[in-house]
Amino acid sequence: MKLYADSPGRRTRQLLSDVLVLLWTGFWAYAGRQVHDVVEGLRAPADSITSAGRSVGDALTGAGEQAGRIPLVGEQLRDWLTQAAGSGTTLQQAGTSMAETVDQLALGLGLATVLVPVVPVLVVWLYVRVRFVRNATRSQRFIDAGEDLDLFALRAMATQPMRALARVSDDPAGAWRRQDREVIRRLALLELRHQGLRPPRDR
Repeated sequence: MKLYADSPGRRTRQLLSDVLVLLWTGFWAYAGRQVHDVVEGLRAPADSITSAGRSVGDALTGAGEQAGRIPLVGEQLRDWLTQAAGSGTTLQQAGTSMAETVDQLALGLGLATVLVPVVPVLVVWLYVRVRFVRNATRSQRFIDAGEDLDLFALRAMATQPMRALARVSDDPAGAWRRQDREVIRRLALLELRHQGLRPPRDR
């Protein structure tokens, strides 16, 4: 598998793009973490409400158990305090629900901060890199196998701009049909350099 071009200029651009994508992803991952932590800080009031509700419920429940020992009115006091302890449970549930909402909001905003700017860049970068690796690997196999350069010459005539072809020959297609080996070689080298591959040694 050929990951980088042979030509120094293109290989440098590929390495630079890889580093920039890595830095871009790292920066937004850090930013997303910061956003998550800031929003998560809003959970403190919810935790306080939960703690207060738990304390109220425990206190009233304990008071009801103690009041139940009072003669005559003990049972009525215990029932009343037990019912009042329900308000503490309601408060605790409200705090827990608020905390869960804050957690979900923090996670959602954190992920959005990372994914919105990073995903489009990664998609474009992966498309370009995968296309290069696939094409360069296939082309390198032909070069390594000592295959004829006609294939690359044909590809050059199909993909290279006309001005580039004109610098090789006034009639590249005709030269290819006549099997002009020098023109075919120059066309093939034009395509190989365009792909960032090192031209084969003269055979």
